[in-house]
Amino acid sequence: MMDSFITKDGKKLRRGYTTGSCAAAASKAAAVMLLEHRILETVYLMTPGGTGLDLTVKETVTGPDFVSCGIVKDSGDDPDVTNGITVYARVSKTDVPGDISIDGGEGIGRVTKPGLDQPVGNAAINSVPRRMIAEELIQVCEDNGYTGGLRVVISAPSGTDIAKKTFNPRLGIKGGISILGTTGIVEPMSDEAVVETVRTELSVRYAEGRKTVLLTPGNYGSEFIRSEMKLDPDAAVTTSNFIGDAFSLAAETGFSGALLIGHIGKLVKLAGNIFNTHSRWGDCRAEIFAAHAGASGASKEVTGRILNSVMTDDMISILSGEGLREQVMSSIISRIKANLDARFPVKMKTGAIIFSKEYGILGMTDGAEELLEQIRKEY
Repeated sequence: MMDSFITKDGKKLRRGYTTGSCAAAASKAAAVMLLEHRILETVYLMTPGGTGLDLTVKETVTGPDFVSCGIVKDSGDDPDVTNGITVYARVSKTDVPGDISIDGGEGIGRVTKPGLDQPVGNAAINSVPRRMIAEELIQVCEDNGYTGGLRVVISAPSGTDIAKKTFNPRLGIKGGISILGTTGIVEPMSDEAVVETVRTELSVRYAEGRKTVLLTPGNYGSEFIRSEMKLDPDAAVTTSNFIGDAFSLAAETGFSGALLIGHIGKLVKLAGNIFNTHSRWGDCRAEIFAAHAGASGASKEVTGRILNSVMTDDMISILSGEGLREQVMSSIISRIKANLDARFPVKMKTGAIIFSKEYGILGMTDGAEELLEQIRKEY
């Protein structure tokens, strides 16, 4: 059990660690046991976020040319369906000098559609966990003077059933869970705590004398603000999925304008009047695109292809191929503006700029340029 806590909204919440940390720690432990011919009871892992973990090694199995062991996932006080599962790593030697091969076994999903973190056919072990595993194994090899290769197979037998409770099947990840994590640590945060964090950030900006506030859902928006808008992303208030709450709180705080900059994958939901963009509240991206495409003259075949798409970039690609992208995006953006106007006070001007990592700016609502210029002046 991880003995690290955060305080959110007056509540003491225990941190946990990700499935990526479990996979990396199990891989390291198995590799050490394989190359050093000894049994480990615990293993130390330094996470990408800089937090060290001492984790208990479970269910070690040794063979003539492999070692397998597991690490139990601890999500802390975060409500995570993978909490308590055991993530296993089976490490064996190969004859390819210096090669680290990583694959998924039982309970780990397979990518079946393009546009996800891994290419089609790969195990759903995301980039950061793959890097964590590789770095740990390279270090173990160097420590032991081993110059051959290692093959790692990550598994989580209970993941087959758990995945049915996630959006993995709909996203095109079949057969199991994903191995995820960017910092290696799970930071528990209740919905109320997120909203209070937004409220606090808005209050700070207003106290600094800002009259127009810049909002963005998260990392994609922050990077776009930095690279394309040439603004300091720290100037933006991060809304997470609570976009509606952020606009309401901005008006309540006293801002005269609020501009939202975000990725189409989240912001298209606003056209469906969904202002909490977490997938558990609704994932109607394809349906919204298909509806606006149909209203713009798209054929039944085209709308069907859109409905069967997983990623919004794929939907945009389909529309581009049909010469309908600008028309459909204009329709979606008009609906977003109408929903903003209907939902939030007239005394506060609202706007949105929508982008895609592949296609850049896809459009902006009426008045968004004026709000952006005001933000540039203020910041």
